[in-house]
Amino acid sequence: MRIGVVSDTHIPARSRQLPLELFIQFDGVDLILHAGDVVEEYVLNELSAIAPVEAVAGNMDSRALHSRLGRKKILELAGYRIGLTHGDGGTDKQKTPQRALQSFEQDSVDCIIFGHSHQPYHETIHGILLFNPGSPTDRRREPRHSCGLLIVEKTITAQLLFL
Repeated sequence: MRIGVVSDTHIPARSRQLPLELFIQFDGVDLILHAGDVVEEYVLNELSAIAPVEAVAGNMDSRALHSRLGRKKILELAGYRIGLTHGDGGTDKQKTPQRALQSFEQDSVDCIIFGHSHQPYHETIHGILLFNPGSPTDRRREPRHSCGLLIVEKTITAQLLFL
């Protein structure tokens, strides 16, 4: 199973639209995970033209998106439990991976997808793969915009994709 991973699209505040390169990178994926800060719901509709979308709300999303999406999900995919969250809740963006991990400490998950910091992150901690794809529209201090690919087969692997 190939899963496109994206977060922090912030449309229209950071960009007027999703970059074309994102659609090219996600061509043929089975599912897309969006880890929050969608901002405008039509972004999810655009992504769903590629593949089904699962998403959570982030700190910049409206109350309506919070109600519709929720802040945390656990998806069962190909025999694995994948946690999806935004990762916000503090002022120190360096601690975003720890907050994401803590939000699933009472759950048995194999992988946690998160966003918020706009900084790509790929690390295995206590046997759990933590993956932040960065942002396809707001690179902040990163050299390039990015998204990710999660490959779920006999194992789970994550790949950062630069746009």
